[in-house]
Amino acid sequence: MVNIDRNNGRILQELARDGRISNSDLAERLGISPSTCLRRVQELEKSGVIKGYRAILDREAMGTSFVAYTTVGLSDHSKASQQGFEDLVSLSPQVRECHNVTGSIEYILRIEVSDLNAYKHFHTEVLGTLPQVNSITSYVVMESPKDERQ
Repeated sequence: MVNIDRNNGRILQELARDGRISNSDLAERLGISPSTCLRRVQELEKSGVIKGYRAILDREAMGTSFVAYTTVGLSDHSKASQQGFEDLVSLSPQVRECHNVTGSIEYILRIEVSDLNAYKHFHTEVLGTLPQVNSITSYVVMESPKDERQ
C-alpha cells in the first residue's frame, strides 16, 4: 500500500482535475522536481491507486443527454437472479452505471439516452421485459450542479 502523504494527495487532486497535465506542469504546480513527480505518479499507478485515465465525454454532443437514475427491485433475491439481471444489464449500452445496494431495492442504474421517448422504450422494452425485475422507479435528472465525473 502506497503512502498518501501531502504530495501524493496533491498529485491525485491535480490528476483528478486534469489527467492530461504534463509531468513538468504537474511538478511545477506542486513545487517538486519533475523526476520526483514522475516517480510518485508511477508509484501511484503501480500500486493501483491510479487505475487509469479517461476522456470526459460531452453527452449532449453525443446525443445522450437525457439522464435518469432508476431503482430496480428484483422478484427473487437469490444469487442466480442477481447474476442473471447483472448479465443482462451489462449488455445494455444505455446503462452507464449499475450499483447493487442495500435497502428496499437491489439496484440503482444510471441510464443515458437521447430523450424521454428513448428512455420510455428502454424502461418498457428492456427493463420491463427482464424476468427478474419486480419494480422500477425512475428519477429523471433535471440538472447536475455537482458532478465530479466531469
